[in-house]
Amino acid sequence: MSTDKMLSTDKSSKPHVKYKPFTPCGTVNIPPSKSDVHRAIICAALSKDKCTVAPVALSNDIKATIGVIEAMGAKTQIQNGVLTIDGTEIFEKDNLTLDCGESGSALRFFIPVVAAGGISATFVGHGLLPQRPIGIFTEALPKAGVKCLTEGGLPFSISGKLQSGTFEIPGNVSSQFITGLLLALPMLEGDSDIVLTSPIESVGYINMTIYTMSKFGVVIETTDYGWHIKGGQKYTPCDYTTDGDWSQAAFFLVAGAISGSITVNGVNKDSAQGDKKIAELVAEFGASVKQSDTSVTVKAQKLKGITIDASQIPDLVPALSVCAAFAEGKTRIINAERLRIKECDRLKATADLINALGGKVTELSDGLEIEGVSQLKSGFVEGCNDHRIVMSAGVCAAGLDGEIESTYALSINKSYPNFYIDYNSIGGKADVLDLR
Repeated sequence: MSTDKMLSTDKSSKPHVKYKPFTPCGTVNIPPSKSDVHRAIICAALSKDKCTVAPVALSNDIKATIGVIEAMGAKTQIQNGVLTIDGTEIFEKDNLTLDCGESGSALRFFIPVVAAGGISATFVGHGLLPQRPIGIFTEALPKAGVKCLTEGGLPFSISGKLQSGTFEIPGNVSSQFITGLLLALPMLEGDSDIVLTSPIESVGYINMTIYTMSKFGVVIETTDYGWHIKGGQKYTPCDYTTDGDWSQAAFFLVAGAISGSITVNGVNKDSAQGDKKIAELVAEFGASVKQSDTSVTVKAQKLKGITIDASQIPDLVPALSVCAAFAEGKTRIINAERLRIKECDRLKATADLINALGGKVTELSDGLEIEGVSQLKSGFVEGCNDHRIVMSAGVCAAGLDGEIESTYALSINKSYPNFYIDYNSIGGKADVLDLR
């Protein structure tokens, strides 16, 4: 890497992380699912009683969700990974400013929930969150009694109490909008329906929401056209046990598929998470996969290109793309256009990452086409302030000739603060550099 290249990098992208080649070997105990924890925290707070959620890892996104429920009146305490939530006083504060950090889940889950409580609030955020789409709510909520004030993103202010009724929502937008409505509508007096106007994507995340809500005593009925939600329901207290995170397990399972052998513990075979499909897809690539009820072991074997429909598993695309980079022939990833409006344009960022290391990736309008190579080479890559891109760069090192330097080393704190520790524990060589 040239000095000029290094100096041209925006200071906000520091510190960098340097990855060196390694052969993955060992066992990783995967952290709790961020998606599951988000949902459980909200349901626990809405029970208006004392609950525990465990285990919980304090990523930045989870800190944002905890911060919002505290601003709404809940009290929390965490010790040894056990989060205690007292929601007795939730909805007793008004005219709130709710900081969602960089979490799209926190923002889209809480907007309908806060509206259901009749609270006036202004939602703010950081990073690219203020620019991420919320138009579904600006269209749907005013029809249901909620006044929305925005100039197109954040800050986003709401007032008025959400009313029950029929909510027509396209299925090809983020499932987070639907989850937010599902969490909120049972608390209203009348029954409601969510009607899909197009085929649903990321249905696994919605199934996860429905499962978690059921543990807190709230029932959602699936219909031919969406979901029917009975009003007048109450969240009941529950001591909730969270799932391990399949989307984070994907990075280690792919590393094992490229070279060496990896076992990931703490992943529930029967999880509601759609991202559990990673085990099936790694096997389809050609790796040796052995799965028990709570673990997966992957051993490297010759990989071949496949076609992947990513409509239900968008978060897996960066890791799967790295796997494809080492698979003989071509891999096509389709139905992934929503990745262009994540923390960054994640399709472009993934293509740029692999191409910068000597890979062969072509962007499609809705995905990627990846031609496998025998080995990647050293290079400087842009992390794009996206946790999944920076972690995917680390996976590339499992088949690397040289070393990788990536910007935005600390973006992993959004979802997986201990990633470098776990990565290095199975032979990885990640070194965070403070380039000042």
